[in-house]
Amino acid sequence: MSPNGSDLPHRPAGVGGTPMARRPMRRKLPQALAAGLVLATATGCTYKDFPRLGMPTPVTEEAPRILSLWQGSWAAALAVGVLVWGLILWCVIVYRRTRTKVEVPPQTRYNMPIEALYTVVPLIIISVLFYFTARDETKLLELSEKPDHVINVVGYQWSWGFNYLEDVDGDTSTSNTDADELSGIPADMLEAVPEGAEGVYVAGTPADKNPQTGNPGPTLWLPKGEKVRFILTSRDVIHSFWVVPFLFKQDVIPGHTNQFEVTPEKEGTFLGKCAELCGVDHARMLFNVKVVSPERYQQHLEELAEKGQTGYIPAGGARQEREGQ
Repeated sequence: MSPNGSDLPHRPAGVGGTPMARRPMRRKLPQALAAGLVLATATGCTYKDFPRLGMPTPVTEEAPRILSLWQGSWAAALAVGVLVWGLILWCVIVYRRTRTKVEVPPQTRYNMPIEALYTVVPLIIISVLFYFTARDETKLLELSEKPDHVINVVGYQWSWGFNYLEDVDGDTSTSNTDADELSGIPADMLEAVPEGAEGVYVAGTPADKNPQTGNPGPTLWLPKGEKVRFILTSRDVIHSFWVVPFLFKQDVIPGHTNQFEVTPEKEGTFLGKCAELCGVDHARMLFNVKVVSPERYQQHLEELAEKGQTGYIPAGGARQEREGQ
């Protein structure tokens, strides 16, 4: 018998799994894969129609956009995976070795159309993902001209402080935004602060606990249905401000001030944490976010003022960082 089995008797074409019998399968499989890809990607469903895939329930106006991007990325990955798995199974079935077909199949080398295909297709996939990511990131970082509230979040080892830049007493002549404690925040960022903002503050410690839930860390209060701008500053090292059900986090960097806005839509107490390894007690940099009605929020600010927590804690930030160097 010859090494490649060429002297073995062969069955007539179309009998026992020969190429003629498999030709219909070769024609139908790519069509079936294409149809499945279209069904998986061309639906008009919203983010609510798909599983959250490990993400918590969104509680802000902006969070569904992040969840939708997350779900879309998974859908794209699944579609690519189904296509690749389908091609692998197709090769396994169509080019399998049989008792009557023992020769080595034709080997394809230096096929320019195929090489161009597996170069261009990944570039298209990456470009599409980049477009949607850039579009959503631009929208999420968009700032309004005049938010309803401005809060300076201060990160420090190993807790969080919150400067509420609010006009608590209703007197527009008591503005205190030029305080030394806020000197590290760029002046253009303070333009969004309401007139007469004398401010109140919370200086957290790792030993703090939320009185209602018992969760560790200080508690940041927010009003439901009103836009809040966060100005993020650090006194020491890089931290990351992450409220888990906001589905969004941003770095808190010494010498660089970040800001973003959210509109809470659901009342409740939610967990927050530092998402950047910032030192030995990084795991203790926890905090809580309590979303309440606007009336209850205003009452809380007045309670802080009655306790004597008026003014601001040192924010750190760009200017103070440069002066300390």
